[in-house]
Amino acid sequence: MSSTSSIAQPLQEETDQDQIARFNDTAHPFPDNVTLYALFEAQVAKDGSAVAVVCEHDKTFGTPSLTFAELNARANQVAYLLRTAGVARGDVVGLAVERSFSMIIGLLGILKAGGAYLPIAPDHPADRIRYVLQDAGVRVLLTQTKTAQLVTFDGRTIDLESPETYSGEQKQNPPAINDPGDLAYVIYTSGSTGRPKGVMIEHRSVVNRLHWMQSAYPIAPGDVILQKTPYYFDVSVWELFWWAMTGATLVFLRPGAEKIPMLLVDAIRRHHVTTMHFVPSMLNAFLEYLDGRDAATFAGLASLRRVFASGEALMPAHVRKFNQLLAGKSEARLINLYGPTEATVDVTYFDCPTENNFERIPIGRPVHNTRLYVIKDGAATPIGEPGELCLAGVQLARGYLNNAALTAEKFTDNPVNPGERIYRTGDIARWLPDGNIEYLGREDHQVKIRGLRIELGEIENTIREFPGVSDCVVIVKRYSESVILIVAYLVEKAPIDRTRLKEHLKQRLPEYMVPSHFERIEEIPLTPTGKADRKALPEPEILKK
Repeated sequence: MSSTSSIAQPLQEETDQDQIARFNDTAHPFPDNVTLYALFEAQVAKDGSAVAVVCEHDKTFGTPSLTFAELNARANQVAYLLRTAGVARGDVVGLAVERSFSMIIGLLGILKAGGAYLPIAPDHPADRIRYVLQDAGVRVLLTQTKTAQLVTFDGRTIDLESPETYSGEQKQNPPAINDPGDLAYVIYTSGSTGRPKGVMIEHRSVVNRLHWMQSAYPIAPGDVILQKTPYYFDVSVWELFWWAMTGATLVFLRPGAEKIPMLLVDAIRRHHVTTMHFVPSMLNAFLEYLDGRDAATFAGLASLRRVFASGEALMPAHVRKFNQLLAGKSEARLINLYGPTEATVDVTYFDCPTENNFERIPIGRPVHNTRLYVIKDGAATPIGEPGELCLAGVQLARGYLNNAALTAEKFTDNPVNPGERIYRTGDIARWLPDGNIEYLGREDHQVKIRGLRIELGEIENTIREFPGVSDCVVIVKRYSESVILIVAYLVEKAPIDRTRLKEHLKQRLPEYMVPSHFERIEEIPLTPTGKADRKALPEPEILKK
């Protein structure tokens, strides 16, 4: 042995990229050999007599609740009916219903039949619904008696409230024909070209997302999830399926009640809700309602354990108010989640601190089997430096339905780790030294309002179709902690009737995408590169008051 071999070598300092690799060490086993509905069927076999879903406002079956066994039997009847109607493995099946028993029966029935569900908002404009159904190649549509009147469809329609739908004698689980790589659902999101785009998510991706959530924030029989998120918004996925693999209970909130804090408080109290979700602006409205309420009101919220927030940036003021009103009076804890539809609901999580010495709320660390990259000019940025947030891992979508060009643009090879597929979010973010990610904004003109993704370009293109509009630009402005406004600036050939313009938009866009305010300007200010200079637009009149 040489005299130098026993000398201790100095420890090599960990580089930024070494640290990031450690932050991304998220490999974790999960049941990657099962489908989403197989998890539900396993729970049915475990305890079919437990209460699965509660929906007091739905009188279809003459009961306010269904057990796991009862729900499974009705979903199986729908599955057999769908197979008889020609639904095959991987087919996209439309579902146009309100929040009800029909919603969960339809979802499970579609999956058990071997198909993928496509949620349709019955109150969206007819043109938009027609486009989505045609683009997805839907041949069978599940509806309710009321919603069937709202949707024009040339294919086979099945009413989930009709007794005939449940007249079949086959109530046992149909033979499974899927594997984890098959589609579970397609959700359409706003598109900058003026047409929405369908994101394709596979069973394996959803199973990983739910398995991570159960590992990080376990629920069990006795837990109650409040389902209040529109099912065409992907946050609904964990609300609609997490309970089904754990033996917990799902309570459907009456449609429209999600906007009324008093009704939310009442639902939490009566059903002993333990787990729920808020978009930050609605969380703020809920907390504003609670501020100054009596002890009895807060006693009714004692069951709350987990409150998840996502869909918009969570502000420090939201967390401080939550801590002031709830964290000190109950066991409720606030968790910030982040993720695009293209990566199966959420890819990061952050447990909000209960003390108030913070300036920003990060979006957090990657969930199981997910890797995050902050990339600028084709290279990974150092810790603390901003860049585009890119995602990799098992939760990435298959791509966009019938849109290979956009899929190739957004789902690309990883320049940092060649051979790995990533999704480019368009979000600007940076790594923090503690392994959390901080969201800094967007690099394009996509926004989220109440958790719903909106491409401002889609609104602009629709406005430009209206006679008399020379050009326009659309922005969003925060009116208060709870209210975000969409404002359209119009260059008009001649004065335009605002009422007719709004009617034009309502016929083509969902209500949440129709601007609340219109401002007339002589010309659109431009940057030196010729792009619309949104920062140079005048302050909307509504904000001057």
